[in-house]
Amino acid sequence: MASGDPVTRFHLQPAETRAGRVALVTIDNGADWRKPNTFGADALGSLADVLDELQGGDWKGLLVTGKPLVFAAGADLAQFPGITPERARQGGEAGHALFGRVRALPFPTLAAVNGAALGGGLELALHCDVRTLASNVRHLGFPEVFLGLFPAWGGTQLLPRLVGAEAAVKLIVDNPLRQNRLTRADEALALGLVDHVLEPVEFVDESLELLVRAIESGLVARADADLADVADVVRKARARVDDAVHGQAPAPYRALELIEGAAGWSLEEGYAAEEDALAELLPGDEAQAAIYAFDVVERRLSRLARLPEAEPRRIGRVGVVGAGLMATQLATLLLRRLEVPVVLTDVDAERAAAAVESIRSELATLVAKGRLTEGKARFLGSIVRAGDGLDAYEGCDLVLEAVFEELGVKREVFRGLEDVVAPECLLVTNTSALSVTAMGEGLRHPERVAGLHFFNPVAVLPLVEVVRTAATDDATLVTAWDVTRRLGKRGVLVDDAPAFVVNRMLTRQSTVLMQALESGSTFEETDEAALRLGIPMPPSALLAMVGPRVANHVLETLHAAFPDRFPLSPTLRALADGEFPALEQRDDRPSVAEIHERILEALADEARHILEDGVVATAAEIDACLILGAGYPFFRGGITKHLDQTGVSQRVAGRPLAELSTA
Repeated sequence: MASGDPVTRFHLQPAETRAGRVALVTIDNGADWRKPNTFGADALGSLADVLDELQGGDWKGLLVTGKPLVFAAGADLAQFPGITPERARQGGEAGHALFGRVRALPFPTLAAVNGAALGGGLELALHCDVRTLASNVRHLGFPEVFLGLFPAWGGTQLLPRLVGAEAAVKLIVDNPLRQNRLTRADEALALGLVDHVLEPVEFVDESLELLVRAIESGLVARADADLADVADVVRKARARVDDAVHGQAPAPYRALELIEGAAGWSLEEGYAAEEDALAELLPGDEAQAAIYAFDVVERRLSRLARLPEAEPRRIGRVGVVGAGLMATQLATLLLRRLEVPVVLTDVDAERAAAAVESIRSELATLVAKGRLTEGKARFLGSIVRAGDGLDAYEGCDLVLEAVFEELGVKREVFRGLEDVVAPECLLVTNTSALSVTAMGEGLRHPERVAGLHFFNPVAVLPLVEVVRTAATDDATLVTAWDVTRRLGKRGVLVDDAPAFVVNRMLTRQSTVLMQALESGSTFEETDEAALRLGIPMPPSALLAMVGPRVANHVLETLHAAFPDRFPLSPTLRALADGEFPALEQRDDRPSVAEIHERILEALADEARHILEDGVVATAAEIDACLILGAGYPFFRGGITKHLDQTGVSQRVAGRPLAELSTA
């Protein structure tokens, strides 16, 4: 975890109103929105000081708000790694005690949520009598279940009482398990999470006026929501959680227990139950792995990149070679994010024209959904076109090929492009497994060749493996990285190696599954063994989505490089040829537990080879790749954290993967 982050304080300023003296408290750590307010020990101590002052003076009301664009992001995660059960319990007790003091103040309290409010920040607001929300706030929610935890400062108890069981389950459990979905202002109002949505221009002033009116009229005690349906709501939610995490993550189940308990417990009993659960879960493997993964993905990833100091080139025009599904998705992304002219070509001119029409149709869909203005859609639609032949790429600053996954075809494309584009134009491949170095062989300028491996579906998966060859120069690499950033993607810098990171790890896993099938196991058994990793999709479904031909091509590429670790599979070959293999279930087949253990050992071994080969420098980068590109869960820490926690790494590689590094 990063150290030296700014310390959050609660700043008290009195305000004289027609109803008397009101306390305006601002949560602020002195930094801009990029470093949100968090609640560590110093912040909680600051809140205690403010509460001491509020309880000793002639105050008529309290308004608490945040710094520009941020209310508060909750607990400081930097304090969680390696925490003991005792420390975890003490943290829960401290939050309950302080927020409980806010709730018990003898005058009206109002939380003016002016910006992002997550976790403990939102729980603080729940302890106030009234909540106002700025209409432009888009980041509201409880991400704790996503991090292997649950809202532990009263959230599981107060939220059901406020909004009912169904809405509470949605906000605390369902949304985090949907890639940490957050709530916007209009939805928060509809759910009853906030009382008023106000425009941001005079937000604090209008919130203060609402507080003054509450002081003048006297607050009417609000009746708790009817929780008679809580058992039925929780029962249905458990089934959804089973589908999402397959029983592998304890946090969502514990959160549901706490929500259900809120219907019968006093608030003090609910606080105690949260403290018990926090002391159990926070020091546990799943929460510790999730906190590690969050730190890697959100804070460390950009620092892990071994980027040279060079200025990125200007990209004013882009080309995409190919007009298939992947090429069309990439062209759409480049057009929307870079807002520069994009040209596509294909050996089939009609296919290229159809791809352009598909892009324009997607723009129209975005307008209908309110995610794009009509004017912007018309502009973008006017600067994308289908070209005829490689001459169409003249004047491009970057050309990305997304043609058939065969080395000879891709080399031919690059050789033809070199006769058309300027020497400094980037030639980029989206290959999933082939040698980027080999694509540049024989070119006059191999130094401007790089890889940008996107993942399907392009609009959903955030990872891009940014591939550097030995010939790639600094300007090309930095430009490719900058384009990745501008596309809203998360880059991981990888050296040129067969299948890079994600496909190499997934294919190694697949070899275990195929060998199990060929040893008499069923698809149901191999799926169950893999789902114990906590992955979101059974391998059989992923294979159907990717396509057996693509999967077998990657396997063949890896077999050519590492035949001992990647044996060819008759089963996958048959599926790639459109045949269903003749698989016979046998009594001596491996058990689900045995298959799962073999998967773990294979993944540990391949991660070791990736690190020793220098494909990436750290185990954290492998985890980032699997989380962002393959949906591996935070509560496993990607995978290497889990392998280290369970001792598999030590058994396979001789030491924890975290200790292997080429950096």
